[in-house]
Amino acid sequence: MSSRPGILTIDPILPFMRERLEQSFELHPYTTPEDLQRFAPSIRGITTGGASGVPAEIMNALPNLEVISVNGVGTDRIDLQEAKRRNIGVATTQNTLTEDVADMAVVLMMTVMRDVVNNDHFVRAGSWPHSPLPLSRSLTKKRVGIAGFGHIGQAIAKRISAFDMEIAYFNSHAKPDTPYRFEPDLKSLAEWCDVLILAVSGGARSANMINNDILTALGKDGFLINIARGTVVDENALLDALKEKRIAGAGLDVFQNEPDINPAFFALTNTVLQAHQASATVETRTAMGNLVVNNLIAYFTDGTLLTPVV
Repeated sequence: MSSRPGILTIDPILPFMRERLEQSFELHPYTTPEDLQRFAPSIRGITTGGASGVPAEIMNALPNLEVISVNGVGTDRIDLQEAKRRNIGVATTQNTLTEDVADMAVVLMMTVMRDVVNNDHFVRAGSWPHSPLPLSRSLTKKRVGIAGFGHIGQAIAKRISAFDMEIAYFNSHAKPDTPYRFEPDLKSLAEWCDVLILAVSGGARSANMINNDILTALGKDGFLINIARGTVVDENALLDALKEKRIAGAGLDVFQNEPDINPAFFALTNTVLQAHQASATVETRTAMGNLVVNNLIAYFTDGTLLTPVV
């Protein structure tokens, strides 16, 4: 048996991460619960993604687990209370993906409002000489509501202020150091805005917070942008609102049950869909991967984490 700490890799890892990790650790990719039993006692650390987290059955199967290094900022699929009880350290790649995720929110807003995808299909189909497309929507002077005003929400506000858009935000508490208006009621924010951008954390508190009432408040001229978590949106309510044109459109980077998303989305022309790609740039994924590795090295070197959550 190797004297090096065993690391369970729940999600696939990039080659440069594997190369760095293999210099200090014994890596074990997760396959099945039965296979995990073979080497469970040797596992002292985990690498995982924010969307995968650490299922309870895996955490419970690892008696010597000491640290979880998350390639992402989401911890809603990790039992942080249990981690704290067992003195298991949890670290994320916070502060590495803020700018790219904020960029994706703006990209989705611009793409769905200006109908870029349908226009692209229209040109490629050779339809341009034969029939006009409907006009799209201007961004300038529109009202944008941002639900969730942490680092990502504030980075989104900074970007869209350049379009001369009016901004207000919903959050668990007001941010006194921002010039934007705080709206403590999400439904009131949805009624006020033309575009509702979701940047809240996942978890039980935000589950299905975008429901039929909120979508109705957003209205037939309103757009929904989600770069948060798929669990934040009641997808049946959203699909009905999109099909019935009770909202104008949606730009979505995240979904419930991803990657096996509801195929009803595929038939909708008033949506722009991405495969959870907000942080998927060479620069950011490299920075994230290195931080995942650095957190594990720091922990097993001197017992500290560079970006701890627990």
